[in-house]
Amino acid sequence: LIRIASLFNEKALLWIRGRKNIWQQIEQFKALPQHKTLWMHVSSLGEFEQGRPLIEQIKKQYPNIQVILTFFSPSGYEIRKNYSYADAIFYLPLDSPQNAKRFYNIINPHWIIFVKYDFWYYYIREAYLRNIPIFLISAVFKPNQLFFKPYGHLYRKMLHYFSQIYVQDETSKLLLQKLNINSMVAGDTRCDRVLQIAQNPLPLNEIKNIIGQRFVIVVGSAWDEDLLILKNSIEQTQGNDVLWIIAPHIVSESHIQSFLQMINLPSIRYTQMNNQTTFSPNSVLWIDTIGILSSLYQFAKIAYIGGGFGKGIHNTLEPAAFGVPLVFGPKYHKFNEAEDMIKLGVAFSVKNADEAQHIIYQLIQNNTLQTQAAQKAQMYIQKSSGATQKIIQQIFD
Repeated sequence: LIRIASLFNEKALLWIRGRKNIWQQIEQFKALPQHKTLWMHVSSLGEFEQGRPLIEQIKKQYPNIQVILTFFSPSGYEIRKNYSYADAIFYLPLDSPQNAKRFYNIINPHWIIFVKYDFWYYYIREAYLRNIPIFLISAVFKPNQLFFKPYGHLYRKMLHYFSQIYVQDETSKLLLQKLNINSMVAGDTRCDRVLQIAQNPLPLNEIKNIIGQRFVIVVGSAWDEDLLILKNSIEQTQGNDVLWIIAPHIVSESHIQSFLQMINLPSIRYTQMNNQTTFSPNSVLWIDTIGILSSLYQFAKIAYIGGGFGKGIHNTLEPAAFGVPLVFGPKYHKFNEAEDMIKLGVAFSVKNADEAQHIIYQLIQNNTLQTQAAQKAQMYIQKSSGATQKIIQQIFD
């Protein structure tokens, strides 16, 4: 199926190409004498960001531990294949008894960490059979998952193979208790990561210089549906007092051009800015590059997070770490942090353009509402941090 999909889908093609000589890449890995090996597996970029604080802290505290990082998805591997904190990075070969045995025979891991919800049955079972400590971190469990269905025996069995499961919330812990599976509430390691970013963001002076005293609204990871919802809000508020900065989720030239045509205002592209750039009050700033969105939130008074009118919202923790109130669409229920922040009055979900315009106007005009939401956002991230060190102490001390 993936081979057929590769004829039409670039991601599927990358998936096949990346695995073409996978065993040759893995066999090049050589464990160093007197070094122990940690293997971490993540599905994609989002899970990598949850595992990342753990890898970097482990390398800091235990520099002699070798770290192997594997991905399932090309969207994670292609962006992070040169990540400097890992000693080796490759795709994980497909899940089978033979592949699991061969993989372990080569890398000989002393510890294994799976992140959140990418479960590979034969790899997990083989670790259990070999008595290799294997951990699941940043896990979230919901009653509708296969683990809790009458026909989910194999999935429940797999959970028993883990040496320890670190969950994000008390609900997940209670669900596992019903299956007689021990777990520990450690929180979400991403909170540690976003705090690091908030404490040391990119300076982005070229953007800082054009902001002045204006009220900044950052639109992060925007899709077409998001711009359609925001179009009236942008066109009616952009001016001397308000600056919209829009970062599309996809930054290909065709997507950027399409977005520019959707908003009837002058536009400035980030990659074309220089000292001679004239920036009129009505101009919208478009971020047509990757790698700076998380630091952009340092300037924001409101952050609109894209994806809520599609498959699901993108990262809400990054702006929250800077103390920024959030607005997003209705597809947020898979994300505990989004539900938490709505209950706290940090985030606001909207179903249409009128609702978006209403809450954005409120946050612009009501300084008390904006300030209180900002303070609660920072408090939420601070309270939710610390998972990284809890997990490291449990595994290595």
